[in-house]
Amino acid sequence: MATKAVSDESFESDVINASGPVLVDFWAEWCGPCKQIAPALEEISDELAGELTVAKVNIDDHPMTPGKYGVRGIPTMMIFKDGQVVSTKIGAMAKGKISEWVKESL
Repeated sequence: MATKAVSDESFESDVINASGPVLVDFWAEWCGPCKQIAPALEEISDELAGELTVAKVNIDDHPMTPGKYGVRGIPTMMIFKDGQVVSTKIGAMAKGKISEWVKESL
């Protein structure tokens, strides 16, 4: 299952009201570290299909949601469970570190 593009308009239905946990990646086209972690997030999305949804919010196209959640630097990744943020990581990390963080948060 590939990552899911989420907009300001769809955030509530795609993330807040999701049936399971959602990792949200706040990113931008011009962000080098965001592009570095994108392949890892795709792989994690495939590996944890059915357990975790990986969503991506482009902060340039959809500025309302990052503002609401206090995103100041990118990449910022947040894990949502039952509509609440349970964990946040800022900055690029190796795939192993992201996977470790995800498993601890689930």
